[in-house]
Amino acid sequence: MKSANIILAILFLSLTHARAQSKEVLIFSPDHHIQVAVWSGREGEIRYQVKHHETIVIDSSMLGMELADADMSHQLRFVAASDNRQVNDNYRMIYYKKSAVSYQANQRVLHYVNAKKAGIDIVFQVSNDAVAFKYLLTGKSAGMKQVLKENTAFNFPAGTTTWLQPMQVARSGWESVNPAYEEHYRTAVPVENVEANKTGWVYPALFKVKDSWVLLTEAAMDGNYCATRLLSSGTPGTFTVGFPDPKEVITGKGYLPQATLPFASPWRVITIGSLETIITSTAGTDVARPAVIQNTSFVKPGKASWSWINSKDDFITYEEQLRYIDFAADMHWQYCLIDVDWDRKIGYERMQQLADYAKKKNVSLLLWYNSAGDWNTVKYTPKNLLLTHEGRMKEFARISKMGIKGVKIDFFAGDGQSVIQYYIDILKDAAANGLMVNFHGATLPRGWARTYPHLVTAEAVRGFENVTFGQGDADREAEICTMLPFTRNAFDPMDYTPMNLYKVQSYTQRKTSNAFQLALSVLFLSGIQHYAESPEGMAKVDPQVKTVLRELPSAWDDVKFLAGYPGKYVVLARRAGSKWYVAGINAQSGPQQVQVDLAAFGKTKGQLITEGNDAFSFNITNATSGQTVEMKPSGGFLMILE
Repeated sequence: MKSANIILAILFLSLTHARAQSKEVLIFSPDHHIQVAVWSGREGEIRYQVKHHETIVIDSSMLGMELADADMSHQLRFVAASDNRQVNDNYRMIYYKKSAVSYQANQRVLHYVNAKKAGIDIVFQVSNDAVAFKYLLTGKSAGMKQVLKENTAFNFPAGTTTWLQPMQVARSGWESVNPAYEEHYRTAVPVENVEANKTGWVYPALFKVKDSWVLLTEAAMDGNYCATRLLSSGTPGTFTVGFPDPKEVITGKGYLPQATLPFASPWRVITIGSLETIITSTAGTDVARPAVIQNTSFVKPGKASWSWINSKDDFITYEEQLRYIDFAADMHWQYCLIDVDWDRKIGYERMQQLADYAKKKNVSLLLWYNSAGDWNTVKYTPKNLLLTHEGRMKEFARISKMGIKGVKIDFFAGDGQSVIQYYIDILKDAAANGLMVNFHGATLPRGWARTYPHLVTAEAVRGFENVTFGQGDADREAEICTMLPFTRNAFDPMDYTPMNLYKVQSYTQRKTSNAFQLALSVLFLSGIQHYAESPEGMAKVDPQVKTVLRELPSAWDDVKFLAGYPGKYVVLARRAGSKWYVAGINAQSGPQQVQVDLAAFGKTKGQLITEGNDAFSFNITNATSGQTVEMKPSGGFLMILE
């Protein structure tokens, strides 16, 4: 007994010594449910731990970075920590899960110096639903500073469950266009079984630690820094921030972060709480930079018809686009997207005619562009018109004068610093010409929708187009879609291109029901929602459903989470004005029931749309308070509460 006590005493003293290299700094959320502890380890490294309701969700993990001319992760001396400062920010979003956002957090800045007196600060902001931190390189050193490596780690306890999407290998895939954030999620994998992965895992990455859910992402990325990903090592539960492949660059330019002092990293954002927290949190935009464009009057959310998803390349013709303009007009949709090779198959002169015709129908046009220089071999055009500021301004001015309202720009080169700067340069020049932007074959936007409100959507998802490419993706569509509200679409607009209500115009067979597809129009957030339906298909849809789609809001004011589990099912509600839309989908092999209490929305009646006699028809009834709705396998529902 005495020997056991001695061992415990030695262990206690050892742990105390390990945490006592510097005075422990604590940062609490305003409600004190989240606690961050920061201290120095034996080798002068900075370590931190995060608790939620006394549960350790991030165990002792390292912080710091390595520069080309200095190690800012070891042999650091703690200098001081600022007093707690309350951060209060109220902001509005043109399109988002909430139109008005209120953010409160507690902030402390920790100051460190290395042996040469070079300084690094770590800024922590802890809100009631998230921990955010970033690095600040301070001082007056002349010249460019380059970051070679971040040593930021996230150590999850044993027993953690993960939902992760692998990063694609650079310059792989069709026409070498990867990475594009389009792999399948690996769902509900114990952290002990997550293998080492050299390419890494994309953000947002989802974890479950006992009863707490954790969603990792980054925000406030500027052109000085690269986009990052999570790397897993041979140590179970340990993930580190990783930089892109050196091939992910604009030719002749760099992939590593670099800037003159002072120099800030993006925020590392750890959202913590329940699944309701994940669905309702605005942590991904709370720390993003406020809008940098003054005039946002040209940013108008909406819905779009789009021929390519069903008829593909051969039908980007003048006559086909006339049909899709008429389709958008009939559905009261604001836009029609004209895709690849329009410059060769239609031409600028006839595109002007289409724009003039569309204007008479109260429809505006969006045009596709190939971003690519020599980093991929894609033949689609227009190509190479956007590579320079002069080229962008010339092209953007030309199409803006034609009445074009936005551009879809495809096939980017990855996540290197020079590519991130390219994205931002495009956004700045598009704003100067009053054009909205849709990035495809692209990176996760990471809060850019707040900073650049005219970035109305981005792909970075294994979207509906894959359902048209192969039966394997069609078979897994329900599973993919029930993951996305908890991960990819949690903070950033997502161009999944949802809602096919008749049939896929290809050799694949869609396995989800029409009610499932209809629900996606509400579940998925996108500043412009491009629908995967044809005029012929919509002509076969129930008139009452068409009325719903004509009146469907283009932007939302609030969101509520009702029920769900990643990869299994999800039910949530979105509000526009006084009207609520409740949408649910089910990916399980059996039915899923959910109770919807109308009184919780301040309503007594509504309209309920579920599957009809078969998966491709609808049953439309009155919604009653407290009723139980059953979602069939690969099925769903939409409820409208007025």
